[in-house]
Amino acid sequence: MRFSKAKIRIVLADDHALLREAMRNAFERRKDMEVVGEAGNGEEAVKLSSELKPDIVIMDIVMPKLSGIEATKQIREVSPATAVLVLTAYDDDRYVIGLLEAGAAGYLLKSARSQVLVEAVRAVHAGESVLHPTIIAKILKYGVQMQAKAAERKTEERLSERELEVLKLAAKGMSNKDIAKELFLSVRTVKAHLSSIFNKVDVASRTEAIVKGVREGWITLEDISDDESKE
Repeated sequence: MRFSKAKIRIVLADDHALLREAMRNAFERRKDMEVVGEAGNGEEAVKLSSELKPDIVIMDIVMPKLSGIEATKQIREVSPATAVLVLTAYDDDRYVIGLLEAGAAGYLLKSARSQVLVEAVRAVHAGESVLHPTIIAKILKYGVQMQAKAAERKTEERLSERELEVLKLAAKGMSNKDIAKELFLSVRTVKAHLSSIFNKVDVASRTEAIVKGVREGWITLEDISDDESKE
């Protein structure tokens, strides 16, 4: 009987060699992770993703030759199963929305501690969303601008009431386990609902589904903060 699990295969994409070295050291100290490649620019990141098909690409925004946004778009095309986790010093609205629209599965600032980054990689690999509350706020701000058009399309009819519940809880940053507990469901059922949501709205990750939900008007500020408002 085999108990071993395959390691999470990671490509580091950042133009600063010292930062890549620090990240490599942080990841390779963990038994469940291995760095399979490093890229110093966006083009290299796409090429390595196409060749190696890693589980995760850690991506900076400002990259030589090809921006993090464009590189993320291309990686999602050449290796759809690869998740892109953004690690950057920038949290401007245009960067945040651009990267999430491009298909990034998570967004962290470089001020995060190494353990936070390690846990973020594990979370993204497990299909969880990795978004700081300030990033969620930016997505919501952006969503307000798009909801008039969304109202005309009425695409919320695609999702069932239960699927909308799951999506809104995911937008709060809740894990599959927490969502299951909140809705009195099994974790397997929550995963099934998320898979159904992904298929219906044509996305590949929780983060993309959240962005889509905000843009379409399914998720509002009240959905994210209603628990706090009741305290």
